[in-house]
Amino acid sequence: MHSLADSLAIAGVVAGRVMGGGSLTEAMGEVFASGPLRSAVQDLAFSALRDFGRTDVVLSRLLEKKPTASLHGLLLVAVAELSGNPRNPYAVVDQAVEAAGRVAPRNASGAKGLVNAVLRNFLRQQDALLAFAIARDPGKYRHPQWWIDRVRAAWPDDWEHLLEAANSPPPMILRVNARRMKASEYLGLLHDHAIGAHLLDNQAIRLERPMRVERLPQFKEGGVSVQDWGAQQAAPLLDIQDGMRVLDACAAPGGKTAHIAEIADCDLTACDVDAKRISRVSETLSRLGLRANVVVDDALEPSFVAEAGPYDRILADVPCSASGVVRRHPDIKWLRRESDLEKFARIQGGILASLWRLLAPGGKLLYATCSVFPEENEHRIAAFLECCRDARRLPLSAAPFPSGVMADSWRDGAQLMPGENNDGFFYALLEKKR
Repeated sequence: MHSLADSLAIAGVVAGRVMGGGSLTEAMGEVFASGPLRSAVQDLAFSALRDFGRTDVVLSRLLEKKPTASLHGLLLVAVAELSGNPRNPYAVVDQAVEAAGRVAPRNASGAKGLVNAVLRNFLRQQDALLAFAIARDPGKYRHPQWWIDRVRAAWPDDWEHLLEAANSPPPMILRVNARRMKASEYLGLLHDHAIGAHLLDNQAIRLERPMRVERLPQFKEGGVSVQDWGAQQAAPLLDIQDGMRVLDACAAPGGKTAHIAEIADCDLTACDVDAKRISRVSETLSRLGLRANVVVDDALEPSFVAEAGPYDRILADVPCSASGVVRRHPDIKWLRRESDLEKFARIQGGILASLWRLLAPGGKLLYATCSVFPEENEHRIAAFLECCRDARRLPLSAAPFPSGVMADSWRDGAQLMPGENNDGFFYALLEKKR
């Protein structure tokens, strides 16, 4: 059995690496933890990074100087855990002190003394410290100030809800492989395994509680995949018919590619510039028993896929800030910089122009991001339509949109807001005039 000290120590190292500029995914992969311990570490690290805007302010009041990255990470994790009002807060302090010795073995005594003093001071002053932290926007909303300002300006009626949703644990949504079974049949299979769940539409199921994929019946056999409900809208919106030539231009890690292959018998090509990540597309297709041409290519300057064109349908799921999926990647809001939006916008505009040349007359291109910032969404589409006279924008209702239950989550007919069942996505469907 692993102790809380084990989990706190590893989560502290993970948080410290993220605060040093590394991604949470990379940090979790670099730090050894498996099975139940990995789950515990992930929960602690996610909580600490969601609450960073608050706990960082608290620690600034309790520390004379910032300690080493791992020790600072441990304190962030421990304060976030204590802020959740555990049944026995002093047991948490005791375990955090023990973890400090593992995080800083060369100065175990000093590290333990520091952690003990800081956490006990926090418990004594908790109400006052948290009140001080939430009196400021980053502490109250647990986002950087520039992020808060941009969301508030873009969505004056929704901004607080949007920030609140970004701080909540994400749902676990399944996409049933339509080539294997109906969602209603798989729901019965889940119930047979005493797994609580309910249908969202004819392919999507929401689990009552997240779990490791190894526990899902028929997962290894390709019966089901994990994919957010918002992301599941992309394939149907493309309005793909059997026999069409289809390009998924920024395909990794492959969820949307697989969905396309599940719903249509088409000539499908999937490409991505990252050779390591594109391998995951092949692995996903293999598990699901699906086929596609999987290649390494750059959507900004395509070579192989350009020679193989033109295409009847193109999915351009472009690189973006990922501001709509931040609850799944809480490190993003602290690692991202406001200047990054301009950089992404240039890339997005370049990819749009590049892929448009590969689209057949009468064909459709779906521009997609997992962002809530208009600079990456509406502004990019408006700029493209201004200079591209053979393009016209179609209403999303022109495609067989399957999820009417999500109607309340859409804004301006294109922006899907983070909600109970979905993350934040933007979709724009463009048609090339004949």
